Amino acid sequence: MVDWELSGADGERILGTAHACASGTPRACVLVAHGFKGYKDYGFIPVLTGWLAATLPVVAHRFNFSHSGMNEDVTTFGRPDLFEKDTWGKQVLDLGACIDAAVDGALPETPADLPVVVIGHSRGGVSCLLMASERFSEAGANTPACIVTIAAPSRANTMSEDDRDALLETGSIGTLSSRTGQTLHIGRAWLQEQLDDPYAFDVLAACTGIPCPVLAVHGEADSTVLPGAAMMIADTCPEGEAYLIREADHVFNTPNPADPHTAPGPALSELVGVVSSFVTAHAVRS
Repeated sequence: MVDWELSGADGERILGTAHACASGTPRACVLVAHGFKGYKDYGFIPVLTGWLAATLPVVAHRFNFSHSGMNEDVTTFGRPDLFEKDTWGKQVLDLGACIDAAVDGALPETPADLPVVVIGHSRGGVSCLLMASERFSEAGANTPACIVTIAAPSRANTMSEDDRDALLETGSIGTLSSRTGQTLHIGRAWLQEQLDDPYAFDVLAACTGIPCPVLAVHGEADSTVLPGAAMMIADTCPEGEAYLIREADHVFNTPNPADPHTAPGPALSELVGVVSSFVTAHAVRS
């Protein structure tokens, strides 16, 4: 594994880790994005990324969004000030920077001009869809060969009306990290961006403008984001499909941190398998 760094939104750092292709020269590049209050070392993300690089002819990267609030210390949110400034637009910009770096051969272990797969967990999946829709509408932009959303919602804003009003009135709203015990804050900019341009952050509208294959994977036992969201994403994407995993929760029954020396459980094994098959079918060059 090789750590790397890119400049992201507002010049803040995108921190990534490359998993080299175990079978030699890679034939595709995979980018794995975390979700809300997540990070590149969270739960199943290192396991999935590592398994893809170990079993497929791909190089795989996991990364922290520039405004995740995380830095090199995985025990805490070292930059809660950045977390408060995060928006969907910043995450879209970060993903675009990662794709461009991959295509240019600027990421470790990554030859230039490989097909790029983007995979996003939870809110990271939404960011992947918003980014792809924007990129496919721009002539000459680097675009993904295929997309995988994992437990992603079908809306960018799931806040209650009361929470929205409180956010606009006070400028921020608190959210507890059960992992670190910190109270983080969502800033007004996150909501204001959506109010200023609601169509740009309409997830299902974005899906209609994504011509590449999209796989929406979800756990049937997910109580954080209901599995119907996967069906909506798949039904709206022109080349979409959904896959539901029985008895899997929002993190596919994976502890945090996961033990890299322990075989994945049934839910995570099924997730790895279906993602591997999809990436092979739609991105790996023969």
